[in-house]
Amino acid sequence: MALAAPALRRYLLLLAQEHLEFRLPEITSLLSLYGGQFCGEQEIRVNSPFWILNIPSEEMARGLMKRTVCAKSIFELWGHGGSAGELYASLKNYPTDKMLPYLQSDSTYKVHIHTFNKTLTQAQKIKKIDALEFLPFKGKVNLKNPEHIFWILEDYGMNPNDVPEEPIHLYFGRWIADGQRELIESYSVKKRHFIGNTSMDACLSFIMANHGRVKPNDIVYDPFVGTGGLLISSAHFGAYVCGTDIDYNTIHGLGKASRKNQKWRGPDENIRANLRQYGLEKYYLDALVADSSRPIWRKGMLFDAIITDPPYGIREAPRRMGSQKETVKSVERRYTEEIIPRHPCLKLISNCEQMLSSHTSRRLITMEKVKEFKDQDEKSYLLDGQYMPYRGHNSFREKYFSGVTKRIAKEEKDNQK
Repeated sequence: MALAAPALRRYLLLLAQEHLEFRLPEITSLLSLYGGQFCGEQEIRVNSPFWILNIPSEEMARGLMKRTVCAKSIFELWGHGGSAGELYASLKNYPTDKMLPYLQSDSTYKVHIHTFNKTLTQAQKIKKIDALEFLPFKGKVNLKNPEHIFWILEDYGMNPNDVPEEPIHLYFGRWIADGQRELIESYSVKKRHFIGNTSMDACLSFIMANHGRVKPNDIVYDPFVGTGGLLISSAHFGAYVCGTDIDYNTIHGLGKASRKNQKWRGPDENIRANLRQYGLEKYYLDALVADSSRPIWRKGMLFDAIITDPPYGIREAPRRMGSQKETVKSVERRYTEEIIPRHPCLKLISNCEQMLSSHTSRRLITMEKVKEFKDQDEKSYLLDGQYMPYRGHNSFREKYFSGVTKRIAKEEKDNQK
């Protein structure tokens, strides 16, 4: 006899309006990590801060929130609608037996109102809370330390210059858990012991670890480790970490400091000290001086995840290549999906863009190993010549230093005068 799949329950996810393209892959990866799969009740509005998800259990929902830095909170969704009337009708149809455990007379509760793209007065908030008197609340209100917290969430659209009088969508639910947004501040690069010119910011570091589905006891490797920012986020999630870098001074914490008003690095500015700062030193394996363009590892299964931020060459002194006309021609090449690296052992999972300026961006590519490497796969990437003109960091480096972007910006500024 086949076992029935567990019934899915509706949850509302409240997301931060930051790194919008990175949010869906992060949530999808984390649900997969906990044995679930992404299942939206309706078509997901990717840029919206409100997503309705179908998740098998509250335990999985809590597990998701123990990892995500893209989501602020998750709620057990009791009702929603395009107007107040639709919301109330939806709430009246919600099964009473699912409500009652949280509305008992010996319990305490409070109701919180959250609005997106509009600010309400206290009087308006109280009026909206009073309108829910038809719900069978039997417990006592406790604003400071309630057992249960219920939220009314109102969406006033995405345009701050055209805010509607009434919300375009309303939600009501029981708060389950908050995400890990506080990690962005507690692991801020500004407070870190050892940093470099291109140390990855904390938010993206945790997003990358989540995209990579890093879990306790994994071994995570960064081939361009730098000051170890990506190792820190992986170690926070319980993985053992190691890395390589071609820069001897960075690996050993020598040379000039990156901080303002500090000329030279101190005696204990290194990757190990960074992990020690956060109580994560036990997860640090080692960092080696090595050139990642050369094979240095023995064959076999070594790492559970490889997470890295490859160099773009922009820290090096500019080197003029070819005539100005040739340089401009190289800049005119535009991104297309055909230039994404391919390999028969890897499956593309996600491709997210982060804008760096009006003319430059970078992409977070997540791939999953789907088969073991064989000798015939060694040169397979050379067979696909369509992205060869873009191979390596020199293309980006030439564009970055060509001066074309500065000229474009100046021309745009002049046209606005």
